Amino acid sequence: MKKHKKLVIAAVAVAVVFLLFGMLTFPVHEKEYVAVRQFGRIVRIESEPGLKFKIPVIQNIQRITASTIIYDIPTSDVITKDKKSMITDNYILWRITDPQKFVQTLNALEARGAERVEAAVYNATKNVISSMTQEEIIEARGDQLNERITKEANSDIGAYGIEISKTEIKALDLPDDNKAAVYERMISERENIAAQYQAEGAAEAQKIRNDTDRQVSIMLANAERDAKVLEAEGEAEYMKTLQAAYNSTSKAEFYNFLRSLDALSESLKSGSGTIVLDRNSELVKILYGTAE
Repeated sequence: MKKHKKLVIAAVAVAVVFLLFGMLTFPVHEKEYVAVRQFGRIVRIESEPGLKFKIPVIQNIQRITASTIIYDIPTSDVITKDKKSMITDNYILWRITDPQKFVQTLNALEARGAERVEAAVYNATKNVISSMTQEEIIEARGDQLNERITKEANSDIGAYGIEISKTEIKALDLPDDNKAAVYERMISERENIAAQYQAEGAAEAQKIRNDTDRQVSIMLANAERDAKVLEAEGEAEYMKTLQAAYNSTSKAEFYNFLRSLDALSESLKSGSGTIVLDRNSELVKILYGTAE
């Protein structure tokens, strides 16, 4: 009986120890915050994994996730700056960065945090898209548009101890009833821009051709002028050479004799066989031997 009592007492003691240990300690897991509250007030936040201590009965704990949470927002209609309707479908990656604020404002309820995140992203999407035309939105879709919406949404959500890591637009589309009209208008605008570029290119090409033709004309005129100057200079030099060569009476007579023979030769080439000459011409004197 004594042995049995001792076993019972030992078992009770072990149970009491475990109970006290459980009341004194609590584990903090990976990707988790634990708020330690005393009489409802937060006295500290534990974020490092491991075994932590608390005061039994007086203090209790509240667990808060530190993981990144994905949340899918329902599709919604938004209006652009040029009063066009568009349909957006977003998802959000968000996390709790200040657990104390999160507990104080939302009582650490993840569902309430998701509601605030949804409202912030919807308002940010509406504000960003309403500041842009439909064409600007289509051109900016992707990272540029997502970054603008994420930045806008974070400006309103920080008061809850929440940070939006990323807002991603899964789908950004036009309502079915005006899709075709918008695409046709955009195609028409692109064709007008292309035609304008072609016209400007053709005008520039014609300008270059005209300038080239003008330069060629100037060069040809200058070359023709220079050629005439050179020709005149050559003629002048030729005359000076002749004058120097036949500057005596005997040389002049010999020159006239040669010129007369050349003229006679040219006349005979005509093929008529008849030459009419003045009796006092040099050719008559040469032919009839009367030349001195």
